Amino acid sequence: MTASPSSPSSFAAPAAERPLVSILLIAYNQQQQIADAVHGALAQTYQPLEIIISDDASRDATFAAIEKAVQGYDGPHRVIVRRNAANQGISAHLSQLAQMANGELLFVAAGDDISLPTRCERVVDFWLARDRQPDLIATDLADMDEAGEIHERVSPTELDRYRSFDDWLNTRPWLVGAAHTWSRRLVERFGPMLPGAAAEDQIMVLRAILSGGAASLREPLVRYRRGGLSRKRRYASVDELIARMRQSNRYGLVELAQLQRDAEIAGVGERMRAAMAPKLAREQFIHAMFEARSLGERAGLLARSAEVKVGLRIRMFLYASCPAVYAPGLWLKRALRKNRR
Repeated sequence: MTASPSSPSSFAAPAAERPLVSILLIAYNQQQQIADAVHGALAQTYQPLEIIISDDASRDATFAAIEKAVQGYDGPHRVIVRRNAANQGISAHLSQLAQMANGELLFVAAGDDISLPTRCERVVDFWLARDRQPDLIATDLADMDEAGEIHERVSPTELDRYRSFDDWLNTRPWLVGAAHTWSRRLVERFGPMLPGAAAEDQIMVLRAILSGGAASLREPLVRYRRGGLSRKRRYASVDELIARMRQSNRYGLVELAQLQRDAEIAGVGERMRAAMAPKLAREQFIHAMFEARSLGERAGLLARSAEVKVGLRIRMFLYASCPAVYAPGLWLKRALRKNRR
């Protein structure tokens, strides 16, 4: 589907000055929610707009739900529907779509959230009013439950106060990447993200702070669904807990590698290395403990990893060597949750 000529709009800038922008709508195992996300993208009031809807090799009927949601669409936006042959994960998936997209601004959209119809228009207006300077714009969100009811406003960290790498080092911001918009400059300068990161939000915000800056638009332009893929997990067994722990460790190592690489590009590599040394030592210790093949090897790691806090060393040693000791604690937590209900 190809965009038709722009029609008159309430947008402040003349139509000839409005940039082409792209929505990167990613989905994975979200067959029940994806139609709402697609309809939110198609309903955008802004033109010219390109919408890329991409399924990351879902194991359910997500792709069929996407095709059904766009069937018969004859609006002004250019719509591309695609799916990956194999699951790539969030960072690689978004990097792939960013390279496909043609827009000057790239709007991230998650398959279980809903963009309000004015999202693109308001963000573009904000960006142009700041002379196209910010490389990342974050909006507020509206908390939405599984039934679609709207609750309180979600306001992530104010990004305008992050004016330098020192600000980022001092306090890492709390973010929700599903309400982020990136400039194409950001992607071109730093390139694709490494595959295997759990999320892109911290990575892209740091990139923006090291480039043209990040800014917050205090309007709730995304309905953020509770209980999505980023929800807090509850574990039925110690094995499940450990599997999740190891996955988080892999995510952490990839994110650290990405932050370091981006810092090198921006000329602050040594400062990043020094700042991240404690966290890197911790993640490397966890990885080595679970990869160790014998009790003696794990005991050696426990004894010699002085740069890692003792409490963490002991916990990881027990998880890797004798995970059954944590089973009673999980059972007790489940029992308490049942009693609260």
